[in-house]
Amino acid sequence: MMPLVLIPGMMCDARMWGDLPEALAPRPLVHALPVTGETTAAMAAAILADAPPCFALAGLSMGGIVAMEMLEQAPDRIARLALLDTNPLAESPEVRARRAGQIDRALSGGLDGVMTQELKPNYLADPSDTATLELCLDMARALGPEVFRAQSLALRDRPDRTRTLARFTGPALVLMGAQDRPCPRDRHDLMHALMPQSRLVIVPDAGHLPPLENPLPTMEALKDWLAR
Repeated sequence: MMPLVLIPGMMCDARMWGDLPEALAPRPLVHALPVTGETTAAMAAAILADAPPCFALAGLSMGGIVAMEMLEQAPDRIARLALLDTNPLAESPEVRARRAGQIDRALSGGLDGVMTQELKPNYLADPSDTATLELCLDMARALGPEVFRAQSLALRDRPDRTRTLARFTGPALVLMGAQDRPCPRDRHDLMHALMPQSRLVIVPDAGHLPPLENPLPTMEALKDWLAR
């Protein structure tokens, strides 16, 4: 059975995938964190160094951005690709302009504030879902401000990877939460168009984190992708 490499979003760890590992058992899973280096290229290279020779690859948000960089670096090793709530384009000027202030706050002891006031409240379809918000904050605290800095810089300076996606011909899934604000529908329509063989899935009652917000249809979509 082909192994599946999972890459979570910014300031998240394996817990972001919820019950997905159990749902996919006995498929071998590799939980990879984009925490090495300060560019998406360095993070992708570090994950590839420890990844199986050939594998299926799924990434959410920043994890999807790093997954696209892995596809650029090692297209022959990636047999299947799932991109969840992510963006193939370079960083917009509006988001870039906010990065420096967020990094300064995080490095000055304000990581909790950045996460709770600027980032995580925009992630969920239901902002009153305190359990998921607390989990997100706990994951961020576990990774710490230096990882926040490195990931912020990597996202800020990332390249456009639309041409990379257009070259991929394997089984592909493009999935998003219907209420995703950080990565809206047009980004996912673009990825689906670049990979016409892909399946586009819109998960209802979910924002930026469908594996936690509405896990059942998310898991079913991933199972279907792995079975094709």
